[in-house]
Amino acid sequence: MTFVQLIECRTSRLDEMNRLIDDWVAQTRGKRTATHALVGKDRSDASHIVEVVEFPSYEEALRNSRLPETDRIFHQMAALCDETPTFIDLDVVLRETPAEDTVRRFYAALADPGELPPLNDLLDEDVHSHDPVNPQDTIGLDNARSEFRMWRGGFDFTFTVDDLLAQGDRVCARWTWNATHKGDFLGIPPTGRQVAMTGMTLFRFTADGKIAEMWWQDDQLGLMQQLGALDELEQ
Repeated sequence: MTFVQLIECRTSRLDEMNRLIDDWVAQTRGKRTATHALVGKDRSDASHIVEVVEFPSYEEALRNSRLPETDRIFHQMAALCDETPTFIDLDVVLRETPAEDTVRRFYAALADPGELPPLNDLLDEDVHSHDPVNPQDTIGLDNARSEFRMWRGGFDFTFTVDDLLAQGDRVCARWTWNATHKGDFLGIPPTGRQVAMTGMTLFRFTADGKIAEMWWQDDQLGLMQQLGALDELEQ
């Protein structure tokens, strides 16, 4: 379930606080789990500041709070406030379109540790997956699950959904993938390296709200470079 944290404080040093937030964004790139954040100023009270931070789940928010960069920036922000900031924790019960919510649940399910869930509540039985690096499309739920297992066997990973855009029966997601190379992947033995990849996926939905088609675009060449698979070619 999507989780939102509201942080309220009073400060006359908003510019300094904004610079701190910019620093946190730069320092946690590729590590933070927050999907959206904004800072608002009360029109009737300029010293009243509210920050809204969204996470895919409460658990992801906890993981984000454990980052050393988060702890350091929070203490610096608190020092800029006229009084102790207050926190309001919210589980989102009404939010984006059902299709957008399905996309978020899909990425969360792919990254969930343990056995890969059936995914039949998210994907149509005849789902088609298009990826330009594959010579043929992946067709059918069983074949899609096999491809997902290949990635899960090679990496421990998380997805951060950076943007979602919905129109009609389609949703486009821009995402960041962070992973640890733990197992064989396309013939590359495990390296233990921390790797990252960015990409976009366009989803088409059936009338009953399941994912019928996916078009993937991502930087797999950059991933292979991070894994050292291109070292000999580059010499």
